[in-house]
Amino acid sequence: MKIGILGGGQLGRMFMQNAMNYPYEIFFLEPDISGPCSIFKNYFTQGDFKDYHTVLEFGKDKDVVSIEIENVNVEALRELEKQGKIVIPGPNCLEIIKDKGLQKNFYKENHLPTANFFLIDNKDELTPSSAISYPFVQKLRVGGYDGKGVQVIKNEEEMNKMWDEPSVIEEVADIAKELSVIVSKNANGEVKVFDVVEMVFDQKLNLVDYLFSPADLDKDLAHKAKDISLKAVEAFHTPGIFCVELFLLKNNEILINEIAPRVHNSGHQTIEANYSSQYDQMLRVLTNLPLGDIATKEYAAMVNLIGESAYEGEVVYQGLDKIVKLSGVYIHLYGKKITKPGRKMGHVTVVGTSKDEIENKIQEIKSNVKVISK
Repeated sequence: MKIGILGGGQLGRMFMQNAMNYPYEIFFLEPDISGPCSIFKNYFTQGDFKDYHTVLEFGKDKDVVSIEIENVNVEALRELEKQGKIVIPGPNCLEIIKDKGLQKNFYKENHLPTANFFLIDNKDELTPSSAISYPFVQKLRVGGYDGKGVQVIKNEEEMNKMWDEPSVIEEVADIAKELSVIVSKNANGEVKVFDVVEMVFDQKLNLVDYLFSPADLDKDLAHKAKDISLKAVEAFHTPGIFCVELFLLKNNEILINEIAPRVHNSGHQTIEANYSSQYDQMLRVLTNLPLGDIATKEYAAMVNLIGESAYEGEVVYQGLDKIVKLSGVYIHLYGKKITKPGRKMGHVTVVGTSKDEIENKIQEIKSNVKVISK
């Protein structure tokens, strides 16, 4: 079986590291000639996954075509499906998810809880005199990624910061915690739901700084989060692996923030902390194998290694020697040669028997490891 993946970044790299244990051929289409998956030279094609003809050409000899990024040419995937190729997740699902406006309407139509919102085509539809409550969130409908394309407008004076593009205008939620649930579903309808993860964000970059798995929640709230996530995934009517990002509000209400139709940053720790990782689940989904045992082996955390703000150029990882001696610490570097401020360059997984043990190791990692340049 030949599997084609649109995208060849760190998610594809970690997927391949697991997939090499199986008897399948994995191929990547990626515009960056030096992307993380470029190390798999005989299985790497440089090309634009947004281009219709490039995607068709890439997929013509594949049995299954999937993604590691949403912003791909959906019409090409529809054509490949007509030609008899298996496309996971389905093109209709991708079309909805890659547009945050369609995504929000999908939640509303399927009676899934989400923050109040409305859609605009340009910033002129909102003026300082509009009947709108401050603060509010503006999310670009397409193109936002890794914290980009999202901003909070705090008051009337900040209206001049508004982006002049189609956007979701969303009510600011009274958030107690940000949560994540990974859900996998194969073509036979078998479903597995990972434990709820608690994410701590870097407020300046709007990226996950670190996370805990499982989240510190009572059983009822954890069950509620998993139930909402499962209902959302089932509503798409397609096999796939999904990340459902959730807001736990201070009144214990749970809202869907966004859904990613792929493996996700908030599931990296599953490589060490679960019997079958999110990447193993993805492989099983694409090949319609029985899904793996996703039980959590140990309490875990994941710390993102992000490019420092004052550095851009050939990457240097400062302080790795100080943490490799720690037990239960696993380093994952993504093979990116150039660091930039706010760029995800790797992560560190920590496993242990208690939250206190984990938190101490997180602080050691954050104190010692810096991603800088030469």
